[in-house]
Parts: sequence; structure tokens; C-alpha cells
Amino acid sequence: MKVSINPITRLEGHGRIDILLDDEGNVSRAYMIIPELRGFEKFCVGRKAEDMPIITARICGVCPEAHHVAAAKALDMAFDAEPPKTAKMLRELLYNAYMFYDHCLHLYYLGGIDVLLGDVPKEERNVVGLIKKFGVTLGKEIIQHRRYAMEIVKMLGGREIHPVAAVPGGVSKGINEEEREEIEKKAKSCIQFAMKSMQLFKEIFSTPKWNELLGLDAIKTYYMGLVDEKNRVNYYDGKIRIVSPKGNEIAKVTSKDILNYIEEHVEDWSYVKFPYLKQIGWKGFVDGEDNGIYRVGPLARLNAADGMNSRAAQKEFEEFRKNGVVHETFAYYHARLIEMLNAAERMYDLATSNEITGDDIRAMPSSPGEGVGVIEAARGVLIHHYRLNSQGIVEMANLIVATTNNNAAINMSVANAAKKVIKKGKVDDVILNKVEAAFRCYDPCLACASHALGHSPLIVRIYKNGAIYHEARRDA
Repeated sequence: MKVSINPITRLEGHGRIDILLDDEGNVSRAYMIIPELRGFEKFCVGRKAEDMPIITARICGVCPEAHHVAAAKALDMAFDAEPPKTAKMLRELLYNAYMFYDHCLHLYYLGGIDVLLGDVPKEERNVVGLIKKFGVTLGKEIIQHRRYAMEIVKMLGGREIHPVAAVPGGVSKGINEEEREEIEKKAKSCIQFAMKSMQLFKEIFSTPKWNELLGLDAIKTYYMGLVDEKNRVNYYDGKIRIVSPKGNEIAKVTSKDILNYIEEHVEDWSYVKFPYLKQIGWKGFVDGEDNGIYRVGPLARLNAADGMNSRAAQKEFEEFRKNGVVHETFAYYHARLIEMLNAAERMYDLATSNEITGDDIRAMPSSPGEGVGVIEAARGVLIHHYRLNSQGIVEMANLIVATTNNNAAINMSVANAAKKVIKKGKVDDVILNKVEAAFRCYDPCLACASHALGHSPLIVRIYKNGAIYHEARRDA
């Protein structure tokens, strides 16, 4: 027997969950299947390199800043054009504004609904239901502070969605004192809102309902995240640190070396690949130190780091990690709150720096070559890898995005949650929403993640009584 959740909801992109039940009605397997295909890696070939930050930002309307800046960082390396300090600060300021509003989106509009509202009827699982429960004042503050962060992105990036300011070697525009003062004021208000959000969620974290959610899934994987020279979380720049399920450092490498550590496994039922640590190897959909599956994103960043780079967030980090590495998948929400606070504080720190209004904002590119740009999307490590010809035209583009990095773990989490809540074939809307809630912890972006490796076939399967009745296949 098969149960399908189609389509899955409150995410960016399209997909479904197929749950296969045994003769007793218990879960034997479960898959998150992504049928959509986005071919950005192919149609970027032949384009001018300087167009990549603009083209790749169109992959997603939720996290265009991540692709925009990752592309620019890849071109910094490809053109051997190290941005000046002020340019890096402006990029990082824009990026933390993006991180703030994106985490706010997930916490209050998408996955966070599962935590804040619990087992309510599906018509109430939205921001309107949230306002009904917590009040109009909170609703206004949510909208206001997402607006503040997006206005900062527009000021720095040139556009509110799909920014255009990052270019090879730096940025195309700086800010003046009046703009700096406005950013400082908005960042300060965002800090206060992040602290209020932390308190609101912590009230939920103290309830039996939260413990029930934590118990739905805990997988012991490797973790990957960007860190600065003090091993503190940094979303914009640093080295990629990989730790074991016990928290031991396995590697700490620069962006140009990270591809030496990653391989990609492929399954014929999904267009999204399954990266793993090549030194450990692929052992299937199981956790533990013997399998190379790793996780990225808020939980992974806090597990891979030794601290945060801002004051209040550091205190929250110490509480979060007081018992060591955290493996519970629903702890992504607690980690995401800490990061939202950190992003607001970092915005304020950068906005109050004397150097942020400097004029030295670009280093001129030199001869084209090959570049790898790594950045922390809200959902985790994002890698852009380009190879350019002598005329600066893209010959090869490879994108390994956060949701792709998490894909194996997401499928494991969905299966584990399904096994916990589905017994003897009993399913209803509330039970199936808990299965969905397991993937929403990762805040997946399937439009970003779905790419083809080689020639992807078109497969159509017809099911009868839960079993495959007929399969038609057309290879590309």
C-alpha cells in the first residue's frame, strides 16, 4: 500500500512524499520525490561570466541574494580580483539582511507554523492562523521587520528581489552617511524583534508538545558550515569546517578545496542529487560515522562552529550547545532563531563601522580562469563553481546548493517521522502534516536544488492497488 502527500506544502518549489506501507500497515520506506527539473547549470554555459550573478539569482525568488553573492565570489576567484575591505563589508551587510528576513519568513510563514500552532486544522496552518492565536501586534511586527531587512537589501543591492550590486571584484555602489544611519536604526529594531521572537519560541520549547516534535527524528550525521578564524559562524566568508557526529573536526578547507571532499550520489526517483563526503563513502540512507551523509543549514552551522560572532547570539549559542552536538532535526528551529538574532546584531555592527561608507569598493578583474564561490545560504552551504575560457565565457557551471547537500538527510528524516506517527495503516491530515513537518525543518528550496546530472530520463509509473502496474521510460 502507498500513501502520497502530493503536493507537499509550505516550501519553495514542488515535490511529493511517497510512503510505502507493509502488510500490517506500518511504514517500510518513505521518499521525498522531486519531479521538477531546473537546468541552470546547462544554460549558463556560453554566457558572459559577469552575467552569472544576475542569471543565477533568478533560480529562486526566496534566496536570490545567496546565488547572487555566491556567483560574485566565484568570479572574484576566477578573475583573481580580491574585493577591498569596504566592498566585503557591504556584501556581508546585505547578506545578513537577507539572512534575517529569510529566517523570519520560515519561522513565521512556513515551517515555524508547525511549532507555533501545532495540530490545528489545515485551513489555520498559515500566518493568518498565527495572528489569530498570538495577536495583530505580533503580525504587524513580523511584516514590519521583514520589510526593514528587505529595504536594506534594496538599498545595498539595487533591487529588493534579485539584487544587482555584486560584481567581480566587489560591488557597484556604496552607501552614504544618511543611508548608513537608516540601516543602523532598522538593524537595532531588528535586534529587538529577534529577541522577542526568541522568547516567544522558548515558551513553546518548554512544553511537552515540543518534546514530542523533537522525538520525531534525530539522526547522527556529519555537519558542515562556514566559520571565521576563531571557528565562529560566518554567513558570508571563511573556511568550510566539517565535524563528525561527535563534534570532532574532520576538515577545515578553503572554498577552492571543498570539491575535493564531496561526491554526488544519484537515485532514479529524484532530480535532486545526494552529496556525501567522499573520504567516508556512501552507505545508503543510514546515519552514523561510517556513512558520509552530512547536513548543512542552521543546525549544522551551530554544530560545526565553536560560537557566534555577536554578543547576544553567543549567549544563546552557549545554552543551545551546552550538552554538545545537537542531533534532533526539529532543533533546526532553535538554531534558526539564534541565527536571526545573530544576523540582526551583525547588521548593526557593520552599519556602525567607520569603514562602511568608504569609496574603495572594487578591485578590477584580470585574466579569466576558474573559480569556486562558497557562501551560507539561509538553508546551508551553497557552492558555485565556474570555469571560464580566455574570453571570459562560461565553459562549465556546477551548483551544489543547500537543499541538495541536505537531500539524503531530508529523506531519512521524512522516513523516520513517518515510522513514528503511522501505525497499522491509520493516517489522517494531522498525522501526514507531522511527516511533512520533518522536511520543513530544513526549509528546503527545491527550485534551487533540482538539476540534472548527465542525461535524466522521463519515467512514468502507473500504480494499481499500491503496486507498480506499468512503467514507461524515455531516456534523454
